Amino acid sequence: MMLAQVESFLSRPIAPTRRVALGNLELPVSPAPGFGGILLGAIAARFTSEIDSDMHAELLQLMAQLESGNSIPQPKLRHRFQEDTVGLQQCVHRLLGDGEALEFQFEDEQGTPAQHVLCAVYAAARVPWEVVPAVMSTVHKGLMWRGGSESALLEHLSGRSGVVSISSVGDPISWALAMLDMRDPKAANPSRKDVQRAFRTGLRLAHPDHGASNGAAATRIAELTEARRILLG
Repeated sequence: MMLAQVESFLSRPIAPTRRVALGNLELPVSPAPGFGGILLGAIAARFTSEIDSDMHAELLQLMAQLESGNSIPQPKLRHRFQEDTVGLQQCVHRLLGDGEALEFQFEDEQGTPAQHVLCAVYAAARVPWEVVPAVMSTVHKGLMWRGGSESALLEHLSGRSGVVSISSVGDPISWALAMLDMRDPKAANPSRKDVQRAFRTGLRLAHPDHGASNGAAATRIAELTEARRILLG
């Protein structure tokens, strides 16, 4: 299942004029940063280690300008951002779902790392205005990524602890209620006292004394802690 998608068009690396353009964008961002913001942050993370260090400062400046709604004179960062896609190569990056699992699918055969990151930055400015700061922040997290597993990257970008799933990103309140076993409709708006009680009960059941392995217990405790944080704001 496709959860988010960025289609971009890139000039060939040997072309004398470096150009980038955006195509179809499927970027759900509710609740922010949503699947769309996580995909854009992952694109930045995938290619950040392959761009020149000097470009990082310029990228942050460009992001601040876009977040402020400024008009960006072209070319910028030695690339021209344009609407016309004639003569450019198509590239598509996706965030996919399989059950509750999230998976990134990158096309990196076309273009250069700088082009991919630039397209992610420009795409972040195309989401609804009220969530641009949250999405830009997620792209910034991607630029600061220093490597690791895909699950660690999902935690880093989403701000979630433990296993990051479709439900925890797309509907965090329902996910948190389920994690704390508070799915009764009467508990749709639980009190702080109810949340804390459910959290303590979950901690007791997650303890290795109840049969869980140390690794499973650590993951479960992280999920319970994140669920409590979400419900208590």
